[in-house]
Amino acid sequence: MSGTSQGPGKPAGPDGDGLIRGRHETPDERADRRWTELMQEIRVAQTGVQILFGFLLTVVFTPRFPELSDTDRTIYIVTVSLSAAATGALIGPVSFHRMVAGRRLKPRAVTWASRLTLVGLVLLLATLCAALLLVLRVATGATFVPWLVAGLLAWYLLCWFVLPIWVRHRHTSGPGS
Repeated sequence: MSGTSQGPGKPAGPDGDGLIRGRHETPDERADRRWTELMQEIRVAQTGVQILFGFLLTVVFTPRFPELSDTDRTIYIVTVSLSAAATGALIGPVSFHRMVAGRRLKPRAVTWASRLTLVGLVLLLATLCAALLLVLRVATGATFVPWLVAGLLAWYLLCWFVLPIWVRHRHTSGPGS
């Protein structure tokens, strides 16, 4: 019932604003909830990075690949490597869970899986920018492409990191929420 008002005539919550804050759950219940939430988030990112990785792996077999400049080939190699690393980081929590399941380590598993997921998202961000740079360079050859990719990087950073950090900082409701 996080964030629900207690209604008129009811005593104010612990923060004196009439709101109930936080959850009443044990550490194990919190770990279970956080694990479930994390797995739902990872499913979205995993699907995207796996599709992108699969697509990138096929590029070398296209007729146009031999025509790429050395710079574009280098960008391609970096992009594939970043995509492989992102895939590993985003699948890592599943393996981590499998290896520690049943050992009463779920709170630690959630912490490490969250860290792997964050690393995976940063690698996915780098992969997307490198892939955009490559595709837009090959498609247009325009000199504005790096600037366009820089603008998209700024957009990704805003959506993925800046806005959530700003909201968290501005509306912190306590630990474990």
